[in-house]
Amino acid sequence: MRTASRIYTALVMIFLFAPIAILLVFSFNDSKSLSVFSEFSFRWYRELFRDSETLGAVRNTLVLAVSAALISTVMGTAAAVGIHKLKNRYLRAAMDTVTNIPMINPDIITGISLMLMFVFVGRLFGAATSLNFATMLIAHITFCLPYVILQVLPKLQQMDKSLPEAAMDLGCTPMRAFLKVEIPEILPGIVTGLIMAFTLSLDDFVISYFTAGNGFQTLPIRIYNMTKKTVTPKMYALATIIFFVILFLLLLSNLSDADTVQAVRTAREKRKTAKRG
Repeated sequence: MRTASRIYTALVMIFLFAPIAILLVFSFNDSKSLSVFSEFSFRWYRELFRDSETLGAVRNTLVLAVSAALISTVMGTAAAVGIHKLKNRYLRAAMDTVTNIPMINPDIITGISLMLMFVFVGRLFGAATSLNFATMLIAHITFCLPYVILQVLPKLQQMDKSLPEAAMDLGCTPMRAFLKVEIPEILPGIVTGLIMAFTLSLDDFVISYFTAGNGFQTLPIRIYNMTKKTVTPKMYALATIIFFVILFLLLLSNLSDADTVQAVRTAREKRKTAKRG
């Protein structure tokens, strides 16, 4: 039974990571072939850094992803704190349902509905163009917010409720207690939410496609436009770079969680030692 479980796990891992492994290997292939590895080369990486249009799309994507991640993290943390402090369980259940809707809703429905709203509001105010960078940023914040809330809310629920109360008893204002006591306790959830919002924004195509203006092109839209002709191996090199960046962020998030768990354990041991003494 144990052998069968290991074989099944290995097959699942191969199924999940074989395409990525092939992509990584052939990004260093000197030829365009995806069946024959002719020679190890950095040719396509050099070609990538000479492609100004693709680099412009990467820059746009990073600016959008960083902006959406930072804004949605601040808003999502504030929303999580507000939901956590709700006393009425029916109102809290309603807020949880509203939070889950953008995640459950299909991307194409979200994209079309946001596009219609932006066009309606733009025409209502007589704007020359209804879709631009601002509309795409609002759309990205909209679908990133629930993920940040769902990362921060469990940390608030795990936190000892007496900590901020003790800080205020010692003279802290509610805001100072929140910044000095609550924020450090929920920081792993905030960091995880930030990383998740960044990766979701970086990866999004459907919602970006419907809410983008004519003068702003993200990387997923750029790759989609290339598929109408052909996807050159430059995209393999770019995908490899993005993969390792995301891998680094994932490791950073895991290390942050591990450090927090260790700090909590150390603090508990110190408290026990102090009580015994």
